[in-house]
Amino acid sequence: MKRIVNIGVLVSGSGSNLQSIIDSIHNGKLDARIRIVISNNAEAYALKRAEANNIPTAVIDHRQFNDRDDFEMNLIEILNSHQVELVVLAGFMRILSSLFLDAFPMRVMNIHPALLPSFQGIHGQTQAYDYGVKFSGCTVHFADAGIDTGPIIIQAVVPVFDNDTADSLQQRILKEEHRIYPQAIQFFAEGRVVIEGRKVRVINSRSMEESSLHNPLLEDF
Repeated sequence: MKRIVNIGVLVSGSGSNLQSIIDSIHNGKLDARIRIVISNNAEAYALKRAEANNIPTAVIDHRQFNDRDDFEMNLIEILNSHQVELVVLAGFMRILSSLFLDAFPMRVMNIHPALLPSFQGIHGQTQAYDYGVKFSGCTVHFADAGIDTGPIIIQAVVPVFDNDTADSLQQRILKEEHRIYPQAIQFFAEGRVVIEGRKVRVINSRSMEESSLHNPLLEDF
């Protein structure tokens, strides 16, 4: 019998990664149930995405609390009241402290639009583009007390072309985000994720053939 994992999704903006999770559930690829979508921004379009799919929502405005602890305790209470097993950060623009992370130890996932540990923090795609890298991508990882420093679950690599702009690179990375985030959640739902120190092992995952990527392509070497 399939195990359905209860997830709570924290959002602040448009919610395109939320939509990819919803779509993956609807098409049977993801064994999850979204119990609640919470935003710190009442105007977040992600809330409309949730409401259109009959998913409960809540707005918890961080500005209405005296301090971060009060804000995070409120988040924890709501997530627990909805029996959330895994917290999914989908464009949630608040740094979470150890108070929150300790309530869901290694059960908070985040997605970052760069190949961690490179280009941590905000605007990872633009940082990579401005730096002149030949490959960029995205990373799903468990959140820890640092900024984009937690154990890595899955990454996708995207080449950076000479005619790219920061916007075109961002859009190609976003397509990969929509693929790897639901996959990471499915690995968790299936109980296949094992954390060993800083490393995450996915049990019975398909292995890549040994190969190398080059950009630009090698010529006669």
